Amino acid sequence: MTGTSRLLRSGCPMPSIGLGTFGSDRYDEKTVAEAVREGIRLGYRLIDCAAVYGNEASIGPILADAIRDGVPRSELFVVSKVWNDGHKPADVLLSLAQTLKDLQLDYLDLFLIHWPFRNIHPRGAPPDFHDPSAKPYDHDDYMETWHQMERLQQAGLVRQIGTSNMTIPKLERLIRDCRIMPAVNEMELHPTFQQPALFDFCLKHGIQPVGYSPLGSPSRPERDRTAEDIVDMEQTAIRRIGVECGWHPAQVCLKWAVQRGQIPIPFSVKPAQLAANLAVLDSAPLSEYDMAEIAKVDCDCRLIKGQVFLWNGARDWRDLWDLDGTITGRS
Repeated sequence: MTGTSRLLRSGCPMPSIGLGTFGSDRYDEKTVAEAVREGIRLGYRLIDCAAVYGNEASIGPILADAIRDGVPRSELFVVSKVWNDGHKPADVLLSLAQTLKDLQLDYLDLFLIHWPFRNIHPRGAPPDFHDPSAKPYDHDDYMETWHQMERLQQAGLVRQIGTSNMTIPKLERLIRDCRIMPAVNEMELHPTFQQPALFDFCLKHGIQPVGYSPLGSPSRPERDRTAEDIVDMEQTAIRRIGVECGWHPAQVCLKWAVQRGQIPIPFSVKPAQLAANLAVLDSAPLSEYDMAEIAKVDCDCRLIKGQVFLWNGARDWRDLWDLDGTITGRS
């Protein structure tokens, strides 16, 4: 870590905290875009986007305004992701081209494969919609997509490439077969879902963990809510530390994330929350005792289960995540 950034395997710095832009089906694209405007004004430089969020065309003018008003393009670190319907070789470049057009950029700092499946769930589709052509993870399909991502990096259209929602056995196969290693793996990370095995695997292989839902995703869609979900910011250790430090529980979660070594990308549209989230970079570090206490909060509470990507014959969402250490279904 260097100041307020982390060095990726290429030596490229990536800001230590970012601004997510998934409106969770609750906020329209203009509201999210204005949050990006405010975030950049406050000092955010990492903006995490995705084609499927449906708001890149609204965020683009905000980025253009920021650059025109004096924020160097080199200071911004803009991320986007190819959606599941853009994995075929002929579609990867088209997906990137649309994203660059919408974001009004000449290149991306980081381009990710959003999910390791070609199974689609259209934006706005009902929770019970399932792609009739959905199938389990297919490594040949994934590598076909990855090799196109490598070509985009070699062409200079993206500075880094990476993965999202991957598992250890899937990453093992990617590492075995890739020409360019993933710079990051974006994954669900929060105090009640710390994914220590995957987190450590990424660090061991020089892959930077980027954590989505770092606050426990309080505004996640209804389709991703179950009765068993646990609220991170209500955990006793989180609240105690917040009281002792004079921080909101959300700041405790983010300080833990940054100090642990992941890059959190919290989402908010409220200026006060945006400022408070960013302020954790300047706050005093948590004690070893407090870090250990937060480690004990982990209870394997996955919130974003991905059940909308299941295939006929799958048992339940657990089949997406290779919980027994092997890739479920065809590989």
